[in-house]
Amino acid sequence: MVATSARTAPDPTTPPETRGRITPPAVTGYVWGALRLAIGWTFLWAFLDKMFGLGFATCRAEAGSSIDFACSASAIDGGSPTFGFLTFGTAASHAGGMFEWLAPASATSPNATDWLFMAALLGAGMTLMLGIMVRIGGIGAALLLVFMYLAGAVWPENNPFLDDHLIEALALVGVVLAGGGRWLGLGRQWERIGIVQRHPWLR
Repeated sequence: MVATSARTAPDPTTPPETRGRITPPAVTGYVWGALRLAIGWTFLWAFLDKMFGLGFATCRAEAGSSIDFACSASAIDGGSPTFGFLTFGTAASHAGGMFEWLAPASATSPNATDWLFMAALLGAGMTLMLGIMVRIGGIGAALLLVFMYLAGAVWPENNPFLDDHLIEALALVGVVLAGGGRWLGLGRQWERIGIVQRHPWLR
């Protein structure tokens, strides 16, 4: 007697690039999902704080802990979210004065750099938090982090060359490669949409 084994058809909802592979344990997927949410929240919160002056990096008094919500430094009140960093924080950067020309003329005169920066923060934050378009949002966020690293001081404060910008950028590459939007997010539902199946870069 010859033993036979039944073969089951692949699940049509499984992304093509994962078919035939050993599925990682569910806990691994949830770790990637949690990492995606954590980094996504840092981008989304940075947008909210700079936009509305919530008193963390924006609109907090230098002395003491008082907060002047929606102060003149907030974007909603005409402040520039990039002026301080691009004007003063890039003096000793890895790329010399490469980024200084991007700075607005003053702290109260936002320019295209400010709008692009805020749009990048919001786009990265929303895509990563929702788990949709993670490839675009994740890679875009990683590139933004690398640019911020290059624009920062040559020698990070606590390490000869490595800082949290590069670490988060590498983590985002991992999230993208692991399909981190499928856990703790809307990635699985998003991938079933016709246009997303036809254009995998939208995942």
